[in-house]
Amino acid sequence: MKLKDLLNRIPTLETQGELNRKVSEIVFDSRKAVEKAMYVAVRGTVADGHAFIGSAIEKGATVIVAEEFPTSLQENVTYIKVKNSAKSLGHLASNFYGNPSQKLALIGITGTNGKTSVTTLLFDIFKALGYSSALISTVEYRIGDEVFPSTHTTPDVITLNKILSQAVNNGCQYAFMEVSSHGIHQNRTEGLNFKVGGFTNITHDHLDYHKTFEEYLKVKKRFFDELPSEAVAITNADDKNGAVMLQNTKAKKKTYALKTMADYHGKILEVDFNGMLLNFNGKEFWTTLTGKFNGYNLLLAYAVAVECGCNEEEVLQAISTLHRVKGRFETLKSAGGIFFVVDYAHTPDALENILDSINEIRTKNERLITVFGCGGDRDHEKRPEMGRIATRKSTLAIITTDNPRTEDPSVIIKEIEAGVEPQNFGKYTSIPDRKEAIKMAIKFAEPKDIILVAGKGHETYQEINGVRHHFDDKETIMELTQLMSK
Repeated sequence: MKLKDLLNRIPTLETQGELNRKVSEIVFDSRKAVEKAMYVAVRGTVADGHAFIGSAIEKGATVIVAEEFPTSLQENVTYIKVKNSAKSLGHLASNFYGNPSQKLALIGITGTNGKTSVTTLLFDIFKALGYSSALISTVEYRIGDEVFPSTHTTPDVITLNKILSQAVNNGCQYAFMEVSSHGIHQNRTEGLNFKVGGFTNITHDHLDYHKTFEEYLKVKKRFFDELPSEAVAITNADDKNGAVMLQNTKAKKKTYALKTMADYHGKILEVDFNGMLLNFNGKEFWTTLTGKFNGYNLLLAYAVAVECGCNEEEVLQAISTLHRVKGRFETLKSAGGIFFVVDYAHTPDALENILDSINEIRTKNERLITVFGCGGDRDHEKRPEMGRIATRKSTLAIITTDNPRTEDPSVIIKEIEAGVEPQNFGKYTSIPDRKEAIKMAIKFAEPKDIILVAGKGHETYQEINGVRHHFDDKETIMELTQLMSK
């Protein structure tokens, strides 16, 4: 692509060198630079890309975009100065790939919990309605029927535009993507044109990165602040911070709720482990998904689909055919009659929601055993809170490892234990080995008891000391129940 076309609508402060040249690729990692590439020097949280300009040129980069020029400029290289490299990168990537987000309807879902479920549900709903779509989620990326492994909740903006460009070329009319707080803060959504923005909820999470809840809230709000006037912003009216998201948005404002009046109002009429009978805006239907949190997820998906112009009756019919999202309230039953729930719940709010949902369904004649842990190198504040919630709402809680990463698992477990209230000291035990923890839960359980294995959901690995080892909760349960039944 010609450099002068690539710079269309990009505010520049200064240019040095030839503008009538071809750009073969855009990179922000100097190690990925190739012949005739454009290297964008971005100031990151760990390193400053300006320090690697020389390395990028050595690998063949002939265009440098930076916030400040190096002390010596090479004759065969074009230098472009911008105010903010990270923001410019988004618009450059969009231009390079032909602005794909303007050629399909891009829907972004943000919030602490529910992003993966809502985006996946939307992909499946629109597929049932006959539309070809793309999905960008924590679990996987999809373009129509093609599936690709996921690397980040919100990929870098070059990867995003590449995926969206492929989606456009494959005839996709919609794209559904998770929008993480990290992605917003690091400008990974810059330059994208969203048709709809949806908000699930917000609770304490990622404070290792954002430092304060106020900062975390502010970053989430920024996504809605930047929506264009022709877009639609849909928020959860039952969340106390739902209205905050809409305070400064230029987009058309819509709400959904189970408890309060809203544009899209839902009621849970019946619920059990097999599914729920729901009423959305006066229309009843059955779904195999279960739990109040899934009521919210489905209601937001319904609202998005209707705001995209889909027929309400057809949307509800599509919802009634949906299957559960992988790793989200997935259920299994052993030959011995023990009921298992595998869920990705790894925040206090998500853990409380899943436990409340199970407790609402069970008759109390069954015991509820919860196996969970907390990730290492992440928010420390949520650990004692999760210990308090698990022991308060379970018959027995078994505290174990999640992804300890580079942290000592025993330190993580002690921080979780610190939140256990004195009256619940007899309701928990700690087993660092996750497989042994699940094994202990099965040994303790009796027929009809419920075992919740929380925290990892769809993940098929455990990260210990920076190394990923194969580990799948669902696979482990199936292996252990088969061994114990022999």
